[in-house]
Amino acid sequence: MGIINEFKEFAVKGNVVDMAVGIIIGGAFGTIVKSLVSDIIMPPIGMLMGGIDFSDLIIPLDGNEYASLEAANEAGAPVIAYGMFINNVISFLIVAWAVFMLVKGMNSLKKKEEAAPAEPPAPPAEQVLLEEIRDLLKAK
Repeated sequence: MGIINEFKEFAVKGNVVDMAVGIIIGGAFGTIVKSLVSDIIMPPIGMLMGGIDFSDLIIPLDGNEYASLEAANEAGAPVIAYGMFINNVISFLIVAWAVFMLVKGMNSLKKKEEAAPAEPPAPPAEQVLLEEIRDLLKAK
C-alpha cells in the first residue's frame, strides 16, 4: 500500500499537472513545426535544388527504383527514407531553438526579478509600539 500512497501524493502535486500541460502543448507545437518544415520551408528549398521533394528522397534496399516514398511503401519495399530524416532534423532544430529562446526569456525575467530591490521588511509591532512610547516620553 505504500507505493499506492506515494503515487497518489506524486499525482496530486501541482508539478505533475504543469508537466502534463507542457507535454500537451509541446506535442501541439511539434505538429505545427512539422507542418512548417514539410509544407513551408522544404518546398522552396527543394525548388531551388531543382524540384526535389525531400520527403521522397529514399534509398530502396531491394534494388528497384521507385518514384516516391509512397510508391515504395505501396510496393512494400524496404527503404531508407533519408529525406524524411532531413525534415525531422530541421523540425528538431526549430523546436530546440524555440525552447532555447523560451528558457533564455524566462532566465532574463528571473534575473530582473532578482535584481529588483526588495522593500525592507516592516519592523515588528512591538518595536513600533516601543518607538511610539519613546517618542511620547520625549515629548513630555
